[in-house]
Amino acid sequence: MYRSHSCGELRASDINTEVTLSGWVQRIKDLGAINWVVIRDRYGLTQLVFDQERTEQNLLERSQKLGREFVIQIKGKVIERESKNPNMPTGDIEILVTELTILNEAQTPPFTIEDETDGGEDIRMKYRYLDIRRDPVKNSLMFRHQVAMQVRNYLSNAGFIEVETPYLIKSTPEGARDFVVPSRMNEGQFYALPQSPQTFKQLLMVGGMDKYFQIVKCFRDEDLRADRQPEFTQIDCEMAFVEQEDILGIFEGLTRYLLQEIKGVTIDEFPRMTYDEAMKTYGNDKPDIRFGMKFGELNAVAQHKEFKVFNDAELVVAIAVPGAASYTRKEIDKLIDWVRRPQVGALGMVYVKCNEDGTYKSSVDKFYDQDDLAKWAETTGAKAGDLICVLSGAAHKVRGQLSALRMEIAERLGLRNPQEFAPLWVVDFPLLEWDEDTERYHAMHHPFTSPKPEDIALLDTEPGKVRANAYDLVLNGNEIGGGSIRIHDKETQALMFDHLGFTPEEAKAQFGFLMDAFEYGAPPHGGIAFGFDRLVAILGGQETIRDFIAFPKNNSGRDVMIDAPADIDKEQLKELNIQLDL
Repeated sequence: MYRSHSCGELRASDINTEVTLSGWVQRIKDLGAINWVVIRDRYGLTQLVFDQERTEQNLLERSQKLGREFVIQIKGKVIERESKNPNMPTGDIEILVTELTILNEAQTPPFTIEDETDGGEDIRMKYRYLDIRRDPVKNSLMFRHQVAMQVRNYLSNAGFIEVETPYLIKSTPEGARDFVVPSRMNEGQFYALPQSPQTFKQLLMVGGMDKYFQIVKCFRDEDLRADRQPEFTQIDCEMAFVEQEDILGIFEGLTRYLLQEIKGVTIDEFPRMTYDEAMKTYGNDKPDIRFGMKFGELNAVAQHKEFKVFNDAELVVAIAVPGAASYTRKEIDKLIDWVRRPQVGALGMVYVKCNEDGTYKSSVDKFYDQDDLAKWAETTGAKAGDLICVLSGAAHKVRGQLSALRMEIAERLGLRNPQEFAPLWVVDFPLLEWDEDTERYHAMHHPFTSPKPEDIALLDTEPGKVRANAYDLVLNGNEIGGGSIRIHDKETQALMFDHLGFTPEEAKAQFGFLMDAFEYGAPPHGGIAFGFDRLVAILGGQETIRDFIAFPKNNSGRDVMIDAPADIDKEQLKELNIQLDL
């Protein structure tokens, strides 16, 4: 038996108990006549003691040869610790060691295995198995497990059945790029790794499974950002014989349940906002509603003077920053420099200080008088002591720029409290969006999303105005889930493919299996998928997902620990009938 107890469970009540512990050496304090060693496993830490008075000489000498991260087994007696450590759960006791076995020696690790480490991100990703020994990463992975278990509990109790769907599927032209997998037994043909189990979960509804879920790995070969991985995990769900309200109700319940069970937080309200309202009021379709700074559109009160910048703009829009009238010119210049960054792309920013005495001081006083600026304050909801920040330009660009500024200012003002949770449903998305590069419409969500029944007639005349029967769940400015009511009849699905530019032959080649299934009695159905990695990170008080994934890729999509992707042996390529031109 390697251990009778873990390294985190012994307490004062265990004094005089004979125990066996195993783990890694966390730290050593060798004073010659006495040697303290702290041993660690995933459950916690326990202090060991070796001394000249009570320990055999050869055992004391062996303990002095231990190094950090050695794997050891000890036997000994639990004794009361003279100098107790209130910050350590086992801090009332220590183990007087009688036997020591070195199970494996260890090299000195390339960074310290402590909560506050000296290792940079690159080196920690290269030695991820060492990084996992640190409490922040270990606890994040354990937290992920806890959330997954609660998800399964809630959905299972709600009558959902977990079903696994295939990982080797057919490539489809919609959405992000697929990861493709060559088939050795079918020369010249390829599987694709799923971007989601979308069509399979719809087929499960045709099969009568009624309520399906799966915590499933998905894959997208797309350009990466700091918080995006080429492989990610979804809570994938589908229900039959439902309307939008049924789905929103079930998954409001899941979100409430997770916040209560995991965080002890009770959420009463799940406000709803249309896509158009979200874009007009916050500049994006996943607004953070934990704080204000709603957009105020100033065209009517700012385009009547000789200020050409505003007069030539499609949209003049502003936010009121609470309490920021006290900003110095240097602080405001930093904000202007921030919006001019290529990542934001604004040409500049106009500002107005709302003074405590009711007067206004702006960067465009040459063009606008006090009455004009008072109207700006009224439109933005600015109060005495606030700072009005104004951007202008093409509507679709300037909304995104002001949205980025709003989030940056909120971060600087400490308005994005990670322990405060504000969910929001965004509904009535456009069904289609125009792509300038391909000069055709694409599905904003996917080709199987149902249009609003009352908008179907617009498909032939004004396709850009057709609303989708779709919904996103937003939490703290992050989209954590998205779904829709699906098309469940062949005629409407064929019409959708036609508007997406598929010929009947192309639609049949790509999705004939689904169209055929609809002819055998497909029920009305719909579903949703939660981004599990992001959900776990937000519940864990963070917005970066990497520490909640056991073995993440870096920003280039590489696993630097195993050095993947990598070249493949020429013989393997030959077996796959693939020839690379080098």
